[in-house]
Amino acid sequence: MAGGIQLSRLAAVGGYSALSAAAGVASSKPSAAATEGASKQTNLCTAVNDALHIALDANPRALVFGEDVSFGGVFRCTVGLKERFGAARCFNTPLSEQGIVGFGIGAAALGCTAIAEIQFADYIYPAYDQIVNEASKYRYRSGGAFNCGGLTVRAPYGAVGHGGHYHSQSPEAVFTHVPGIKVVMPSGPYEAKGLLLAAIRDPNPVVFFEAKMQYRTVVEDVPKGDFELPLGVARVAREGSDITLVGWGQQVGVLERAAAEVSEADSISCEVIDLRTLIPWDRAAVEASVSKTGRVLVSHEAPVTSGFGAEVVAAMSARCFLRLEAPPARVCGYDTPFPLVFEPLYLPTQQRVVDAIRATCNF
Repeated sequence: MAGGIQLSRLAAVGGYSALSAAAGVASSKPSAAATEGASKQTNLCTAVNDALHIALDANPRALVFGEDVSFGGVFRCTVGLKERFGAARCFNTPLSEQGIVGFGIGAAALGCTAIAEIQFADYIYPAYDQIVNEASKYRYRSGGAFNCGGLTVRAPYGAVGHGGHYHSQSPEAVFTHVPGIKVVMPSGPYEAKGLLLAAIRDPNPVVFFEAKMQYRTVVEDVPKGDFELPLGVARVAREGSDITLVGWGQQVGVLERAAAEVSEADSISCEVIDLRTLIPWDRAAVEASVSKTGRVLVSHEAPVTSGFGAEVVAAMSARCFLRLEAPPARVCGYDTPFPLVFEPLYLPTQQRVVDAIRATCNF
C-alpha cells in the first residue's frame, strides 16, 4: 500500500517519464530579469518559504515532503505550499526519517526534484544510512547511469534557547566526511534564500542545515525574485587585517559581534569569513585571508573534537604555516551532550570568542 501511494505521487508530477531517460534531474535556472527588482525585509523562515515557492513554481517536478509540512511545519517554513501546489506536491509523511530520505532518493532517481524536510536536525540520524550509503553513492555505484542529484534534505539545527539535548544539536561535521553530497549552512535570510535555491538546483544531493534560532530573530533585505548564491564560495562578511575569524550558519553573527567589540575596545581588526558551504568549502578564500592576517580562529556550536573547525585549522596550518603568527584557535561547543539549563555555558558565545581573539592576538 505504501509503495502504491509513493508511486502515485510520482505519477502525479510526471516522475515515470524520466525512467527511460536514465533518471535525468529536472532543473530550472532563473533568468537575469527574474533576479532584478525590489527587495523586502525578510526573516529566515520567510526566506526559506519564498525559496520553496519559487522552486515549486519554476519546476513542475519539484516536491516538498516531510512530517507536518502540508500545514506549514513546526516552524511554519512550508506555509501555503499545499494550498498553492496541491497535495501531490506538498505532503506529509509518516514519522520515519529513514523513509523520508529513502523516498526522496527514489523520487530524485525518477527525475523529480525532491525536497525533504527533517523536522529537527537531531533526528536526521535515523536517515544517516540512506544519505551516506545510498544518496551519496548512487551516481558512483551505477557508473553515472543513474543519480539522485535532485535530492535536497532540509533540517533545522542548533541552539534555540530551550531545546536541550534532543532539539539543539549541530550535526554538520558528521556529513562532511561523506564524499558525494554537499553540506550547506546559511548565516541569515539573504544567504538562506539564495543558497537554498542553488542547492535545490544543484546536480548533487545536498544536506541543507537552517539555524532554527534565526527563523524569526534575524531580518535582512532579501530580493523578492529568484536568485542563487554559488555553492562552495565563501563570503567575506567583514574585512580586517589582524586575525581571520571563520564560521558558518548562526555562528557568523556571533563572530561579527565579537569583531565589532574588539575593534572598539582593543583596536583589533578582524576579518570574518562566512563559509556558507562546508562541502565543498572554500579553502582558497580562507587561505588568502589567513595569509594576510597571520592568525585564524574558527568557531562553531558543535562539539570541538572532530568538529569541522578541526578540518579548517588543519588545512590552514599546512597551507599558511610560515605565515602564522600564533597557533590557530577554536571556540566551539564542549564534548558533552547538549545541555538544557547550562546552554549559556555550553555555547561559543560572543564573550568566549572575544577572549580567544585577545589571547591569539597577544600570543
